[in-house]
Amino acid sequence: MRLSTIRYYFREAVQSILRNSWLSAASVGVVAVSLLILGSSLLLVVNAGQMAANLESNIEISLFLKDNTTPAQVKQIEDKIKTMPDVAQVEFVTKQRALEEMKKNLGDKKDILTGLEEKNPLPDAFKIKTRTVEQVAPLARQLESLPQADQVRYGQGVVENLMAFSRWVRTAGLVLMILLGVAAVFLIATTIRLSVFARRREIGIMKFLGATNWFVRFPFLLEGIFLGLTGSLVAVFIIFFGYYSLIGSVQISLPFLQLVSDRNLIMPLMEGLLLLGLFIGAAGSMISMRKFLKA
Repeated sequence: MRLSTIRYYFREAVQSILRNSWLSAASVGVVAVSLLILGSSLLLVVNAGQMAANLESNIEISLFLKDNTTPAQVKQIEDKIKTMPDVAQVEFVTKQRALEEMKKNLGDKKDILTGLEEKNPLPDAFKIKTRTVEQVAPLARQLESLPQADQVRYGQGVVENLMAFSRWVRTAGLVLMILLGVAAVFLIATTIRLSVFARRREIGIMKFLGATNWFVRFPFLLEGIFLGLTGSLVAVFIIFFGYYSLIGSVQISLPFLQLVSDRNLIMPLMEGLLLLGLFIGAAGSMISMRKFLKA
Protein backbone atom coordinates (compact mmCIF):
# COMPACT_ATOMS: atom_id res chain seq x y z
CA MET A 1 0.00 0.00 0.00
CA ARG A 2 1.43 3.39 -1.02
CA LEU A 3 2.13 6.13 1.53
CA SER A 4 -0.14 8.53 -0.33
CA THR A 5 -3.02 6.05 -0.03
CA ILE A 6 -2.45 5.68 3.72
CA ARG A 7 -2.43 9.48 4.10
CA TYR A 8 -5.67 9.66 2.14
CA TYR A 9 -7.34 7.11 4.42
CA PHE A 10 -6.37 8.94 7.61
CA ARG A 11 -7.20 12.38 6.18
CA GLU A 12 -10.67 11.24 5.18
CA ALA A 13 -11.26 9.61 8.58
CA VAL A 14 -10.23 12.75 10.48
CA GLN A 15 -12.28 15.05 8.24
CA SER A 16 -15.34 12.83 8.68
CA ILE A 17 -14.96 12.93 12.46
CA LEU A 18 -14.60 16.72 12.46
CA ARG A 19 -17.52 17.12 10.04
CA ASN A 20 -19.80 15.27 12.47
CA SER A 21 -18.03 16.45 15.62
CA TRP A 22 -21.05 16.47 17.93
CA LEU A 23 -22.23 13.05 16.86
CA SER A 24 -18.66 11.73 17.04
CA ALA A 25 -18.35 13.09 20.59
CA ALA A 26 -21.66 11.45 21.46
CA SER A 27 -20.43 8.13 20.07
CA VAL A 28 -17.22 8.35 22.10
CA GLY A 29 -19.27 9.21 25.17
CA VAL A 30 -21.65 6.29 24.76
CA VAL A 31 -18.78 3.86 24.20
CA ALA A 32 -17.01 5.26 27.25
CA VAL A 33 -20.12 5.04 29.44
CA SER A 34 -20.98 1.58 28.15
CA LEU A 35 -17.48 0.24 28.77
CA LEU A 36 -17.32 2.08 32.10
CA ILE A 37 -20.45 0.30 33.28
CA LEU A 38 -19.26 -2.94 31.75
CA GLY A 39 -15.79 -2.69 33.30
CA SER A 40 -17.25 -1.82 36.70
CA SER A 41 -19.62 -4.77 36.40
CA LEU A 42 -16.75 -7.08 35.49
CA LEU A 43 -14.74 -5.88 38.49
CA LEU A 44 -17.80 -6.53 40.64
CA VAL A 45 -18.06 -10.03 39.18
CA VAL A 46 -14.33 -10.65 39.77
CA ASN A 47 -14.55 -9.51 43.39
CA ALA A 48 -17.77 -11.41 44.00
CA GLY A 49 -16.15 -14.47 42.47
CA GLN A 50 -13.15 -14.15 44.78
CA MET A 51 -15.35 -13.71 47.83
CA ALA A 52 -17.40 -16.73 46.79
CA ALA A 53 -14.20 -18.72 46.23
CA ASN A 54 -12.93 -17.74 49.68
CA LEU A 55 -16.21 -18.81 51.24
CA GLU A 56 -16.20 -22.03 49.25
CA SER A 57 -12.67 -22.84 50.39
CA ASN A 58 -13.82 -22.57 54.02
CA ILE A 59 -16.83 -24.83 53.58
CA GLU A 60 -16.28 -28.21 55.18
CA ILE A 61 -18.36 -31.19 56.17
CA SER A 62 -18.47 -32.14 59.85
CA LEU A 63 -19.07 -35.84 60.42
CA PHE A 64 -19.89 -36.43 64.11
CA LEU A 65 -19.39 -39.98 65.35
CA LYS A 66 -21.44 -41.94 67.85
CA ASP A 67 -20.09 -42.11 71.42
CA ASN A 68 -19.46 -45.86 71.24
CA THR A 69 -17.15 -45.62 68.22
CA THR A 70 -13.91 -47.52 68.88
CA PRO A 71 -10.42 -46.41 67.70
CA ALA A 72 -10.41 -49.31 65.23
CA GLN A 73 -13.70 -48.13 63.76
CA VAL A 74 -12.38 -44.55 63.57
CA LYS A 75 -9.39 -45.78 61.55
CA GLN A 76 -11.68 -47.81 59.29
CA ILE A 77 -13.96 -44.82 58.65
CA GLU A 78 -11.00 -42.56 57.94
CA ASP A 79 -9.58 -45.00 55.40
CA LYS A 80 -12.98 -45.28 53.72
CA ILE A 81 -13.40 -41.49 53.52
CA LYS A 82 -9.94 -41.08 51.98
CA THR A 83 -10.87 -43.45 49.15
CA MET A 84 -13.88 -41.32 48.14
CA PRO A 85 -13.04 -39.48 44.90
CA ASP A 86 -14.66 -36.16 45.90
CA VAL A 87 -12.63 -35.82 49.12
CA ALA A 88 -9.75 -33.33 49.01
CA GLN A 89 -8.85 -33.29 52.71
CA VAL A 90 -9.90 -35.18 55.84
CA GLU A 91 -8.93 -34.51 59.45
CA PHE A 92 -9.92 -36.34 62.62
CA VAL A 93 -10.76 -34.10 65.60
CA THR A 94 -11.01 -35.78 69.01
CA LYS A 95 -13.52 -34.58 71.58
CA GLN A 96 -10.67 -33.30 73.76
CA ARG A 97 -9.26 -31.19 70.91
CA ALA A 98 -12.75 -29.91 70.06
CA LEU A 99 -13.16 -28.74 73.67
CA GLU A 100 -9.78 -26.96 73.62
CA GLU A 101 -10.70 -25.19 70.38
CA MET A 102 -14.04 -24.12 71.86
CA LYS A 103 -12.25 -22.63 74.88
CA LYS A 104 -9.86 -20.78 72.58
CA ASN A 105 -12.74 -19.35 70.55
CA LEU A 106 -14.58 -18.18 73.67
CA GLY A 107 -11.52 -16.27 74.91
CA ASP A 108 -12.31 -14.50 78.20
CA LYS A 109 -15.61 -16.36 78.47
CA LYS A 110 -14.01 -19.82 78.53
CA ASP A 111 -14.85 -20.18 82.25
CA ILE A 112 -18.39 -21.17 81.29
CA LEU A 113 -16.93 -24.51 80.14
CA THR A 114 -15.43 -25.25 83.56
CA GLY A 115 -16.24 -28.82 84.65
CA LEU A 116 -16.69 -30.21 81.15
CA GLU A 117 -13.21 -31.76 81.20
CA GLU A 118 -14.41 -34.59 83.45
CA LYS A 119 -17.35 -35.51 81.22
CA ASN A 120 -16.83 -34.04 77.79
CA PRO A 121 -20.18 -33.97 75.91
CA LEU A 122 -18.60 -33.20 72.56
CA PRO A 123 -18.32 -36.03 70.02
CA ASP A 124 -15.32 -37.15 68.03
CA ALA A 125 -15.60 -35.84 64.50
CA PHE A 126 -14.07 -35.74 61.03
CA LYS A 127 -13.58 -32.43 59.21
CA ILE A 128 -13.83 -33.08 55.46
CA LYS A 129 -13.25 -30.76 52.50
CA THR A 130 -14.31 -31.50 48.94
CA ARG A 131 -12.57 -30.61 45.70
CA THR A 132 -15.43 -28.34 44.58
CA VAL A 133 -18.38 -26.78 46.40
CA GLU A 134 -20.82 -28.65 44.13
CA GLN A 135 -19.62 -31.92 45.69
CA VAL A 136 -20.44 -30.92 49.27
CA ALA A 137 -24.13 -31.88 49.42
CA PRO A 138 -23.80 -35.24 47.56
CA LEU A 139 -20.81 -36.25 49.69
CA ALA A 140 -22.65 -35.29 52.89
CA ARG A 141 -25.53 -37.60 51.94
CA GLN A 142 -23.01 -40.36 51.25
CA LEU A 143 -21.36 -39.88 54.65
CA GLU A 144 -24.70 -40.12 56.43
CA SER A 145 -24.86 -43.78 55.40
CA LEU A 146 -21.71 -44.70 57.34
CA PRO A 147 -22.57 -47.05 60.25
CA GLN A 148 -20.98 -44.95 63.04
CA ALA A 149 -22.20 -41.59 61.70
CA ASP A 150 -24.32 -39.71 64.24
CA GLN A 151 -24.75 -36.35 62.46
CA VAL A 152 -23.47 -34.75 59.26
CA ARG A 153 -23.42 -30.97 58.96
CA TYR A 154 -22.10 -28.72 56.22
CA GLY A 155 -24.13 -25.51 56.45
CA GLN A 156 -27.21 -26.78 54.66
CA GLY A 157 -28.88 -23.97 52.76
CA VAL A 158 -25.84 -21.67 52.90
CA VAL A 159 -23.94 -23.72 50.32
CA GLU A 160 -26.89 -23.85 47.94
CA ASN A 161 -27.49 -20.09 48.31
CA LEU A 162 -23.81 -19.38 47.70
CA MET A 163 -23.82 -21.43 44.49
CA ALA A 164 -27.02 -19.70 43.31
CA PHE A 165 -25.51 -16.25 44.04
CA SER A 166 -22.32 -17.08 42.10
CA ARG A 167 -24.33 -18.20 39.08
CA TRP A 168 -26.54 -15.10 39.23
CA VAL A 169 -23.57 -12.69 39.35
CA ARG A 170 -21.88 -14.36 36.37
CA THR A 171 -25.09 -14.45 34.31
CA ALA A 172 -26.05 -10.85 35.10
CA GLY A 173 -22.56 -9.65 34.17
CA LEU A 174 -22.70 -11.48 30.83
CA VAL A 175 -26.17 -10.14 29.94
CA LEU A 176 -25.17 -6.58 30.83
CA MET A 177 -22.01 -6.86 28.73
CA ILE A 178 -23.99 -8.00 25.68
CA LEU A 179 -26.67 -5.28 25.98
CA LEU A 180 -24.20 -2.42 26.43
CA GLY A 181 -21.97 -3.71 23.63
CA VAL A 182 -24.88 -3.88 21.19
CA ALA A 183 -26.00 -0.35 22.12
CA ALA A 184 -22.51 1.05 21.51
CA VAL A 185 -22.16 -0.77 18.18
CA PHE A 186 -25.38 0.70 16.81
CA LEU A 187 -24.61 4.25 17.93
CA ILE A 188 -21.26 4.15 16.15
CA ALA A 189 -23.01 2.60 13.15
CA THR A 190 -25.40 5.57 13.13
CA THR A 191 -22.48 8.02 13.23
CA ILE A 192 -20.69 6.32 10.33
CA ARG A 193 -23.93 5.99 8.38
CA LEU A 194 -24.43 9.77 8.49
CA SER A 195 -20.90 10.26 7.17
CA VAL A 196 -21.56 7.79 4.36
CA PHE A 197 -24.89 9.41 3.52
CA ALA A 198 -23.27 12.86 3.31
CA ARG A 199 -20.70 11.51 0.86
CA ARG A 200 -22.98 9.17 -1.08
CA ARG A 201 -22.47 11.03 -4.40
CA GLU A 202 -18.70 11.05 -3.97
CA ILE A 203 -18.78 7.33 -3.17
CA GLY A 204 -20.90 6.69 -6.27
CA ILE A 205 -18.39 8.52 -8.47
CA MET A 206 -15.49 6.62 -6.90
CA LYS A 207 -17.27 3.32 -7.57
CA PHE A 208 -18.02 4.41 -11.16
CA LEU A 209 -14.32 5.16 -11.71
CA GLY A 210 -13.40 1.66 -10.52
CA ALA A 211 -12.57 2.12 -6.83
CA THR A 212 -12.77 -1.13 -4.90
CA ASN A 213 -15.12 -1.62 -1.99
CA TRP A 214 -12.21 -1.72 0.44
CA PHE A 215 -10.76 1.55 -0.90
CA VAL A 216 -14.07 3.24 -0.18
CA ARG A 217 -14.70 1.40 3.08
CA PHE A 218 -11.32 1.81 4.79
CA PRO A 219 -11.57 5.51 5.86
CA PHE A 220 -14.93 4.78 7.51
CA LEU A 221 -13.44 1.71 9.17
CA LEU A 222 -10.64 3.87 10.59
CA GLU A 223 -13.23 6.39 11.78
CA GLY A 224 -15.17 3.74 13.66
CA ILE A 225 -12.01 2.22 15.17
CA PHE A 226 -10.89 5.67 16.33
CA LEU A 227 -14.24 6.42 17.97
CA GLY A 228 -14.41 3.04 19.68
CA LEU A 229 -10.80 3.11 20.83
CA THR A 230 -11.07 6.67 22.15
CA GLY A 231 -14.18 5.76 24.15
CA SER A 232 -12.51 2.67 25.56
CA LEU A 233 -9.38 4.65 26.54
CA VAL A 234 -11.54 7.10 28.49
CA ALA A 235 -13.35 4.24 30.23
CA VAL A 236 -10.14 2.35 31.06
CA PHE A 237 -8.51 5.49 32.48
CA ILE A 238 -11.47 6.19 34.78
CA ILE A 239 -11.89 2.55 35.85
CA PHE A 240 -8.20 1.89 36.53
CA PHE A 241 -7.47 4.95 38.65
CA GLY A 242 -10.91 4.99 40.24
CA TYR A 243 -10.68 1.32 41.24
CA TYR A 244 -7.26 1.60 42.85
CA SER A 245 -8.39 4.74 44.70
CA LEU A 246 -11.35 2.71 45.96
CA ILE A 247 -9.02 -0.09 47.11
CA GLY A 248 -6.98 2.44 49.12
CA SER A 249 -10.11 3.80 50.80
CA VAL A 250 -11.50 0.34 51.56
CA GLN A 251 -8.21 -0.83 53.11
CA ILE A 252 -8.42 2.07 55.56
CA SER A 253 -12.14 2.02 56.42
CA LEU A 254 -12.97 -1.68 55.88
CA PRO A 255 -9.72 -3.66 56.32
CA PHE A 256 -11.60 -6.98 56.60
CA LEU A 257 -12.95 -6.56 53.03
CA GLN A 258 -10.25 -7.79 50.66
CA LEU A 259 -10.76 -6.50 47.11
CA VAL A 260 -8.86 -7.95 44.16
CA SER A 261 -5.72 -5.83 43.73
CA ASP A 262 -3.45 -8.14 41.75
CA ARG A 263 -2.48 -6.28 38.58
CA ASN A 264 -1.94 -9.61 36.82
CA LEU A 265 -5.74 -9.97 37.03
CA ILE A 266 -6.71 -6.31 36.51
CA MET A 267 -4.48 -5.48 33.54
CA PRO A 268 -5.86 -8.24 31.23
CA LEU A 269 -9.33 -6.88 32.02
CA MET A 270 -8.25 -3.35 31.01
CA GLU A 271 -6.63 -4.67 27.83
CA GLY A 272 -9.80 -6.59 27.04
CA LEU A 273 -11.87 -3.40 27.35
CA LEU A 274 -9.54 -1.62 24.91
CA LEU A 275 -9.85 -4.43 22.40
CA LEU A 276 -13.61 -4.50 22.89
CA GLY A 277 -13.81 -0.77 22.16
CA LEU A 278 -11.80 -1.30 18.99
CA PHE A 279 -14.07 -4.18 17.96
CA ILE A 280 -17.22 -2.15 18.69
CA GLY A 281 -15.97 0.68 16.49
CA ALA A 282 -15.01 -1.65 13.64
CA ALA A 283 -18.30 -3.54 13.87
CA GLY A 284 -20.28 -0.29 13.80
CA SER A 285 -18.45 0.81 10.67
CA MET A 286 -18.98 -2.48 8.86
CA ILE A 287 -22.68 -2.50 9.70
CA SER A 288 -23.17 1.07 8.43
CA MET A 289 -21.43 0.37 5.12
CA ARG A 290 -23.39 -2.73 4.17
CA LYS A 291 -26.28 -0.65 2.82
CA PHE A 292 -24.01 1.22 0.39
CA LEU A 293 -21.44 -1.37 -0.59
CA LYS A 294 -21.77 -4.99 -1.55
CA ALA A 295 -18.90 -7.13 -0.22
